[in-house]
Amino acid sequence: MHSVGDIFLHPFVQKLKVKLSMKNDFELSKCSPDGSMVDSGEIMKGDKLILRGLRFHGFHGVKPEERTLGQKFLVDVDAWMDLRVAGRSDCLSDTISYTDIYRIVKEVVEGPPQNLLESVAELIASTTLTKHHPRISAVRVKVGKPHVAVQGHVDYLGVEIFRYRSVDGQS
Repeated sequence: MHSVGDIFLHPFVQKLKVKLSMKNDFELSKCSPDGSMVDSGEIMKGDKLILRGLRFHGFHGVKPEERTLGQKFLVDVDAWMDLRVAGRSDCLSDTISYTDIYRIVKEVVEGPPQNLLESVAELIASTTLTKHHPRISAVRVKVGKPHVAVQGHVDYLGVEIFRYRSVDGQS
């Protein structure tokens, strides 16, 4: 087994075997941006809040018409947290209301314009992971533009980011 130096993979990646044409096997392990190992397997398997198909009108983009006319944005959010206590108690105070995360997404997408979808997604993720929601251990944010000026048919173009409280320095 050969090791591959300095390859950084998304923290959700557990193990991956890559067959190269030379028939060598390389095992790639999950690493954080600083190169340390991250145990995120529990996050991927764990409980999460799910928000799908959120639609808002915003003014994000680099083109002048995007800033003046605006456009629709589609957003999906997954927020990983332990839901066992809420499941047993049936009490809203033992979880995070979906509406709290919905409001964050709405405020960011309908808020001040950003040039890039990456910035929109980052604002949603970082706000969700702030001290207002310390029980959330990780968040996935997908932001899409369904109406883009490209040759050909697309459902949408967009970005998807994952952010982790321990890896991204949130506490």
